[in-house]
Parts: sequence; structure tokens; C-alpha cells
Amino acid sequence: MTTPRQRILDATTRLLASGGREAVSTRAVSAAAGVQAQTIYRQFGDMAGLFAAVAQQAWTAYLGQKRAGEKRADAVADLVAGWDLHVEFGLANPALYKLIYGDPRPGEPSAISGEGHEMLTGILRRVAADGRLRIPVEAAAPMVYAASVGAALALIAAQTDGTLDAHAGLSHHLRDAVLAAVLTGPESDGLGPRALALKAGLPVVADRFSAAERVLLSEWLDRIAVG
Repeated sequence: MTTPRQRILDATTRLLASGGREAVSTRAVSAAAGVQAQTIYRQFGDMAGLFAAVAQQAWTAYLGQKRAGEKRADAVADLVAGWDLHVEFGLANPALYKLIYGDPRPGEPSAISGEGHEMLTGILRRVAADGRLRIPVEAAAPMVYAASVGAALALIAAQTDGTLDAHAGLSHHLRDAVLAAVLTGPESDGLGPRALALKAGLPVVADRFSAAERVLLSEWLDRIAVG
């Protein structure tokens, strides 16, 4: 049997999907979930707490999709698929997406610092280990993140005003431009990508170096990589 808490979360998600954030009020959620208003505050503290819980539920489901789709033989293919899934999630869930990416709660992990960011950096480390990364992972991750969020938000806006068809290629064009900036070609034999590949492999031999030596070696490899 569904708990009152889950009924409230499901009702809020439906209201967000059908009418956006403006459609979500204590009265509307109470009626849709079949609970009293006090139950909402008892479960979530306030409406901000409810929105945060809804965002967390949606984010957890989204990360599950990303985990299920990862670990292709080609790490770059995972990077491309991850971008596309991100934008597709935003277009399919515009109100939830704006809640997740546009309304972070102080003191809680955000999309750029939590598990999603760890998954992105993990893919980029695999790309680096394959000798395909042009710049350090720490620089590439925020570039990919910012561009993919920007693409999703722009397309959500176009979807809202009925011009989505006119911007059908925006996400792929931006994705390809950003990846061209952070990736090398598959046949690249430059010193920079090899330095980053070596850096990506450092955890395997971490026990051979002190903490200070690992920091210094990483810094040297980054200097080689960026020229």
C-alpha cells in the first residue's frame, strides 16, 4: 500500500508535469494526494522541503537511467549518450528539470557536486585513460556540465513557446562543439593526451607514491597536458 509520503510525492510530480510549479499549492497537493495539509508539513517541513524531496526522487531515477546506460567499450560513446540522455530528461520533465537545476538547496549536494558530477568525471577519466582527452578532467567536467544544462534549458524554453522544431539541432551541434574542444581524435599521439592518460592511471599505482608525490605528479602531468 502506498504511504502518505509517497502519495504526496507522486501528486506533486503530477501537478508539476501538468501545470508547472505554479500549479503546486498546499491545497492542490492535499486534494490530489488525499491527505490533510498538516500531513504535508509533518512529512516535509514546508513546501520547499516537498519540492526538494520531489527533485531528489526524480534525480535518483534519472541517475539510475544513466548508470544502466554506461560502460560501453568506447568511453566517448558513453559521454555522447550521457549528454543526449540528460537533454532528453529535461525535455520530458521540464518542471522537474528546472526544479533540480534551477533551485538548489544550500548545504545539499547539487548536480555539479553530487553523484551526477561523480558519474560525469568517471566517464571523463575513462576517456582520458584512452588517450582521447585534450584538457584535464577537472577542466572538462564543468564545461560539459554547463553546456549540457544550457542546452536543456534553452530547449525547454523553446518547447514552452512552441518553437522547439526550429531548434531541433541545437543540442547535437552544441554537444559536438564542446566535445571537439575537450577531445582529441582517435588517432592522436600528442604528448598532452598521453600525459592525461598517465594521470588517469595513477590510482592503479597510488600506493607507490606518497600523498605529496601524487599531488606533485598530477600537477606536472597537467602542465604537460595544457602545454
